[in-house]
Amino acid sequence: MRISTRAERIEPFYVMEVAKAASKLARDVAHTERPMIFLNIGEPDFTAPPLVREAAERAIRNGATQYTQATGMPELRERISGWYAERFKVDVPARRIVVTAGASAALQLACLALIDAGDEILMPDPSYPCNRHFVSAAEGRALLLPTSAAERFQLSADAVRAAWGERTRGVLLASPSNPTGTSIHPDELRAIVDVVRGRGGITLIDEIYLGLSFDDTFGHTALALGDDVISVNSFSKYFNMTGWRLGWLVVPDALVPVVERLAQNLFICASTVSQHAALACFEAASIAEYERRRAEFKARRDFFIPALESVGLRVPVLPDGAFYAWADCGRVCAERGIANSWDFSFELMHQAHLAVTPGRDFGQAETARFVRFSTASAMSQLQEAAERLRALLGARG
Repeated sequence: MRISTRAERIEPFYVMEVAKAASKLARDVAHTERPMIFLNIGEPDFTAPPLVREAAERAIRNGATQYTQATGMPELRERISGWYAERFKVDVPARRIVVTAGASAALQLACLALIDAGDEILMPDPSYPCNRHFVSAAEGRALLLPTSAAERFQLSADAVRAAWGERTRGVLLASPSNPTGTSIHPDELRAIVDVVRGRGGITLIDEIYLGLSFDDTFGHTALALGDDVISVNSFSKYFNMTGWRLGWLVVPDALVPVVERLAQNLFICASTVSQHAALACFEAASIAEYERRRAEFKARRDFFIPALESVGLRVPVLPDGAFYAWADCGRVCAERGIANSWDFSFELMHQAHLAVTPGRDFGQAETARFVRFSTASAMSQLQEAAERLRALLGARG
């Protein structure tokens, strides 16, 4: 059977390949005193809070399960608009919000609406691999620009300006970012938007971790910078609804009918039950619970980053959001005669029964010396993981 060149261009998602190996080993060691600890997947251990689950049950009991508009339930779009106004003091009209089948569908719709064959999209290296694959699936080309700790592992306006070429269509950013948990400084983000706007390009920004910002300096939506900025968001991370597959896209008015047409054909609509459930995300009791959980995510970060540093796994930039630690294992690998972070990840898996994600997925800018730890797990799991790391690697002064 002949496979399309489009499909052949998509690399494996190595996060999942490592996860499969870890799961297999976990089954083998399940009966031991050291079961596998999974710090490799970016999924909160929290699930949807009570009001959200109750809303889903109520929708099913009442038979509210038929198709919605392709752009989503009007009342949910209004609730999202209200969240932007209350949380970020930004006016985002409901008419510009399109509810999608997760952030993945939002990215696909945006890329299909805006990218033609051969268009180049500038992205930071490292960055989330699936984002560049959405560009590729739309026949575009993701051009990864190496970043450094000095730049918070994010693009700068100067880098965008220098890399802009004849085929450049725009930028795809993420703030806070996976895998680094770092955000773009607001002044730099404004400068990037100005550069892109001046060239008639598009600014597409993945903001799915926006609600999980821990620092007021960075906890702002890029939508405040103008109606031409396109934002992708999700109910998976801050709202703890990963398996519900629900997200949204904020686009300029002129793009709404285009995205709607694509959504009608590709998805029909997002899950109706999930949409009814998501209405309850914005109730005062739910928001209070989400904020309690956000504080817990911060506490986990504040415990785990020093624990990593204490065993020689340096985190060059303190993550200001999300639930990741982008740790440099180069020194530890050199001391232990390990070639790269891929092999180091498997050593942790086998020797410490600890699953982490090697940098391989996230680009090529020194990613072979980095591993990503997820701090989305319970504090007890992180404490046990820290003990295992100390036992394997030893404490450093």
